[in-house]
Amino acid sequence: MARVSDALPSIELPDDLKPRDGRFGAGPSLVRPEAVAALSEVAPTFLGTSHRQATVKRAVGALRTGLAELFGLPDGYEIVLGNGGTTVFWDAAIFGLIESKSQHLSFGEFSSKFAAGVRAAPHLAEPTVIESEPGTHPQAVAEEGVDLYALTHNETSTGVMMELRRPSAEGLVAVDATSGAGGLRFDPREVDVYYFAPQKALASDGGLWIAACSPAAIDRIERIAASGRWIPGSIDLKTALDNSLKDQTYNTPALVTIFLAQHMVEWMNENGGLEFAAGRCDRSADTIYGWAEASEYATPFVADAAIRSRTVATIDLAEGIDAATVSAVLRRNGIVDTESYRKLGRNQLRIALYPAIDPDDVAALCRCIDHVVERL
Repeated sequence: MARVSDALPSIELPDDLKPRDGRFGAGPSLVRPEAVAALSEVAPTFLGTSHRQATVKRAVGALRTGLAELFGLPDGYEIVLGNGGTTVFWDAAIFGLIESKSQHLSFGEFSSKFAAGVRAAPHLAEPTVIESEPGTHPQAVAEEGVDLYALTHNETSTGVMMELRRPSAEGLVAVDATSGAGGLRFDPREVDVYYFAPQKALASDGGLWIAACSPAAIDRIERIAASGRWIPGSIDLKTALDNSLKDQTYNTPALVTIFLAQHMVEWMNENGGLEFAAGRCDRSADTIYGWAEASEYATPFVADAAIRSRTVATIDLAEGIDAATVSAVLRRNGIVDTESYRKLGRNQLRIALYPAIDPDDVAALCRCIDHVVERL
């Protein structure tokens, strides 16, 4: 039986056309070689050591302090960490952040999952879910009785981003920022819980959730914990908060994940903070969307330019040009993870534009795609 790769066109990309780094995955994402080298240097005294001792706690503390600086957090906000990714944080929020009723915006695969989890929780009221078609986003609306508004900064599956604004003076605003944190600008005063995993714009591995929590969110966490509600220990936000204030996690974290995230945050802050990081994403986004708009066969999937993601670009290809074949040829040439999100089911490419990705490499990728398509 022939392998799929055997059926691919024999298209070889010239070396001088290729990007210097061919990793464009939406997550796990490109890890900077400098971070890997730095990890190798400290490995003998960092890896394989206790997460309760000073060596690791210093890295956790530096990550917490660095993120507060990167986001420009107001006084009283705290960076809280816990094991597991964003999916685990949804479970933690279901037990320890929502008092009774939540409102959710659903406009893609990931923004819909939190709402589904809340709907299944027997101790919570039926959530309000406001939906829109993939490629767009809905708007949150003030609603009586809602104590948490669940927004998504950047929908990874569709390449849609949204501006973050409080829909109401009442209730917390919790934002899934997994593919936006570190690459998109935002006003932290408009949100109470800005949560994410570090395997995307923070150029690290998965296995950790991180949340920037406002004083109101901290008060909510402590109030629910004191209410007598049963909460599994591994996803207890009060336990995560108490441990984070000691620069540690409740149970053993992946030390590589913490180090790589801390190294990336330090690099961004040293070079100008969030404005520097978002500026790199802007350059990459302007390049790829400009290329697609000028192309005869490529089109940005998101029609409204104002909500096109600056960290994850989705590009439709014309009928007759198979995006899966284009991605496969690119992969065989060392340019990886340009495939579309599988459940979206479109003939498209999905390209990460995170701060660690060199904007010049995005320009090279566009030239490589043209090279492949011309020879198909």
